[in-house]
Amino acid sequence: MGPNTSSGGSKGGGGGVVTPGRVAVAAVVVLMLVFIFENTRSTKIRLLIPEVTMPLWMALLATGVIGALCGAYFMRRRR
Repeated sequence: MGPNTSSGGSKGGGGGVVTPGRVAVAAVVVLMLVFIFENTRSTKIRLLIPEVTMPLWMALLATGVIGALCGAYFMRRRR
């Protein structure tokens, strides 16, 4: 094998579209969405002082989005 040939995986950033990591993330996202939309009752949420009543799915979705944004921010800073 010469220096220009590859034995399987590509080291460049353009790997396959379906990777095990992407499949795992997609599965987690689907499970998270199922969990969120199965919990549709209204609930009281207290953040320090104010208490609000909102659907539980909305609170779970907001928490998931905030967590994803924090994760993306820290992954971007690491590079």
